[in-house]
Amino acid sequence: MKILLIGKNGQVGRELQRTLLPLGELVALGRDGLDLGDLAAVKRVLASQAADVIVNASAYTAVDRAEADEAGAMAVNAVAVGAMAEYARDNGALLMHYSTDYVFDGTKAQPYVEDDATAPQSAYGRSKRAGEEAILASGCKALVFRTSWVFSAHGGNFIKTMLRLAGERDSLNVVADQVGAPTSAELIADVTALALAAYRRGELAGGIYHLAASGATSWHGLASYAIASAKARGAAFKVEPAQIHPIPTEAYPLPAARPKNSRLDTGKLAAALGLQLPDWKIHVDRLIEQIS
Repeated sequence: MKILLIGKNGQVGRELQRTLLPLGELVALGRDGLDLGDLAAVKRVLASQAADVIVNASAYTAVDRAEADEAGAMAVNAVAVGAMAEYARDNGALLMHYSTDYVFDGTKAQPYVEDDATAPQSAYGRSKRAGEEAILASGCKALVFRTSWVFSAHGGNFIKTMLRLAGERDSLNVVADQVGAPTSAELIADVTALALAAYRRGELAGGIYHLAASGATSWHGLASYAIASAKARGAAFKVEPAQIHPIPTEAYPLPAARPKNSRLDTGKLAAALGLQLPDWKIHVDRLIEQIS
């Protein structure tokens, strides 16, 4: 089995290189090897690699920039994905792709299930939904994983930013009315490998699945927990716990709207694979240990 991994240098892509390597011949490409904004290059690389499995871990993820560059987001998150889907359909390959909680409007009181109506509130969310729709419309063999609040030891992310600011500032204001499940790239990559193996054994049907850690918290709750976890491991910060202030979304305006409820119901995937997805705190603690 030949696996083509697109986006090897991203948070998820770095972890996927570890988990996919034992499953077959792995070819991993970064942006220098394939620019998803170049449709001709996408088609050329897909044809030349002739992979049995295409794992697309690359995306246009600059959520706020996408508000002024929706065409750029669409090119990467929808048009290029559509080309992958068409190639997979025409050549009998499996396409594995990652989507996002941003396809929902965030107004539901309960965690979202896979069949809930999508209603993205941002250009980024619209581009990711368009990518999902292109895959489904193609009729190709596909596994699409919606995930949320991704973090890892590589690259920048919210947790690492909060730890840095906690060492520089006497107080922090953090949004407290957006709720989701912080999900590590490590967990996503581990489950991806299990899902691929199960699919090839005929134990997992194609389609859309929600893949996130269990439990939920707010951005304020995540910042407070991460700082406390690092402090328990010996880190020194200027900010005191009482000075991590919860604020509403409206007090921290950004160009792109964020879903206030990003919780994803992962029961469908957990049941299909016989998994118990770990609580978000477990991988946050692992991250703190890695970067301490």
